[in-house]
Amino acid sequence: MSKLWQKETDVNQLVDQFTVGKDRELDNQMAAFDVLGSLAHTRMLQSVGLLDAEDLLLIQRELKALYQQIQQGEFMIEADVEDVHSQVELLLTRRIGDAGKKIHSGRSRNDQVLVDLKLFFRHQLQQVVDETGKLFNTLIELSEQHKDVLLPGYTHLQVAMPSSFGLWFGAYAESLIDDLELVRAAWNITNKNPLGSAAGYGSSFPLNRTLTTQLLGFEDLNYNVVYAQMGRGKTERIIAQAISAIAATLGRFAMDQVLYLSQNFAFISYPENLTTGSSIMPHKKNPDVWEIMRGKCNRLQALPNDVAMMTTNLPSGYHREMQLLKELLFPSFQELNECLHMANFMLQHVSIKADILNDPKYAYLFSVEEVNKLVLNGTPFRDAYKQVGLAIERGEFNPAKEVNHTHEGSIGNLGTEHIINNMNRMLQSFNFAKVDQAIAELTA
Repeated sequence: MSKLWQKETDVNQLVDQFTVGKDRELDNQMAAFDVLGSLAHTRMLQSVGLLDAEDLLLIQRELKALYQQIQQGEFMIEADVEDVHSQVELLLTRRIGDAGKKIHSGRSRNDQVLVDLKLFFRHQLQQVVDETGKLFNTLIELSEQHKDVLLPGYTHLQVAMPSSFGLWFGAYAESLIDDLELVRAAWNITNKNPLGSAAGYGSSFPLNRTLTTQLLGFEDLNYNVVYAQMGRGKTERIIAQAISAIAATLGRFAMDQVLYLSQNFAFISYPENLTTGSSIMPHKKNPDVWEIMRGKCNRLQALPNDVAMMTTNLPSGYHREMQLLKELLFPSFQELNECLHMANFMLQHVSIKADILNDPKYAYLFSVEEVNKLVLNGTPFRDAYKQVGLAIERGEFNPAKEVNHTHEGSIGNLGTEHIINNMNRMLQSFNFAKVDQAIAELTA
């Protein structure tokens, strides 16, 4: 197997298979980002006199051609090649000869992996933010569309007070903004350049790390070269927490969906072709999409612990088990984005029931409304509470089934425009345009 580090001695095949693991399979997802890192690194090498202009021209031309191949799905890591870094360097050497062997000057596979991962994670986080924004918009639309339709609110799963579909949909929309606070923290930590830290102790070459930072669109450097290596594992842990936060919101929303779709609640419904049936009960319309989503989101909420257990008690410096973090993180991005996408898709087809509170079992929902009416008319709160309580006990409680909530964030004043403004500020804070422009210029 072709390896960047191999000299004369072949590694035992069993050891080789065990240590490489799923790296080749997962590395395919990093191919474009490995090329981006090399595009920036070689331009920097030429700027400090470690690569001549002719070689740089050859290397840049072939790297850009390879980048286009990857974008078109025409790249693969060959069976006898260890990883994506080896494959890219091998292809370059085949195509342009000795010039391809010069691209690794001033870097280690350690910082090459680090920059690839940072670029990959940055791209994946941008997709998560995009999918989250789409779901947010749908929730806001539904909140406004159905803001005047009441439904029961529960505490302890007991009928409690009136709520509304406006509140229900809007609550999950606002929750996503806070989830993005964690994604933004993950983005800020990810969006720092580790390239040039080499194996974790720097290089005797006069590298210009600021230049590669600018070329790759990073916001800043990981300055300390030891910390740049220590950042592997830490970055993944913070990303895992961000993924977990969105998964927690989605999982809870999925549970609400399952509950509200059941016959005992029947607050919402979906077309039959979005549900599944039973092999024995012809009447069944099962909410399998939401149940699968609930299970996936529960699994994603375990991700921070999985990452922590992989990295706990490691000293500074690089350790090989770090590569196993890819097995945890890479599929998690895909699962989260699939859940966000499916939630948004399902909600395009949701129907709500408009007359839920006509059912007599919801009469007590309005007990607090009746207490408050008495208080507004001058009755002390404790006396009003007792008066309504006694009416309920005697079977004499006959409320007006209406609410008059006016304060910020209540049934009659959702504050939707403020929630939208908060989300817009959140999305703008990521500054994706800077990253997109840098990558476009690097690959032009």
